[in-house]
Amino acid sequence: MTFIEPVPESDASEATAQMYAVDREVFGHLPNFTSAFSHRPEIYAAWRQLNGAIKASMDLRRYELATLAAARRLRSSYCMLAHGTILADQFLGPDVVQTLAADPGSAGLDAVDLAVMELADKVAQDATSVTQADIDLLRSHGLSDAEIFDVVAAAAARCFFSKALDGVGAQADAHYAELDPQLRAALTVGRPIAGG
Repeated sequence: MTFIEPVPESDASEATAQMYAVDREVFGHLPNFTSAFSHRPEIYAAWRQLNGAIKASMDLRRYELATLAAARRLRSSYCMLAHGTILADQFLGPDVVQTLAADPGSAGLDAVDLAVMELADKVAQDATSVTQADIDLLRSHGLSDAEIFDVVAAAAARCFFSKALDGVGAQADAHYAELDPQLRAALTVGRPIAGG
């Protein structure tokens, strides 16, 4: 599941035990990403607070598109599978998400969505490559400076989470293996799914 040994529930501190209990209730199982943070539950709590603050100010669809673009650039299977599934189930359908994973430009998204994904991709790849023109493009599509910052923050936060998970070898939860095979293959861009 990870290269480091997660803290067993029998040895968990109060904070880790609570983290396990909350995520088991929220997700219906204990996700591998939760176990990956078991030695430092305070960092996971800080991540949840940061990510929640970012999501609170964003349209969920835009958040998911920015997150997927960053995860794609980072080759994070775990985050591609998690956020690609949300996009497929709630917003775009599996066929569009499958195309989006391979080539965002050919997925039929509008210019605003593509500009959001392009900015998030740039932030994840090399934030110093972002130019005034990138920001002005989003402004020309009607995004406020606060909304543009939200896209940058979502991509930057994804860099932390994806790299933390991949850095300890965390694999996406086994239930992702039940996705449609073509969608699953398109979203598995780095580490394999657990048990696969």
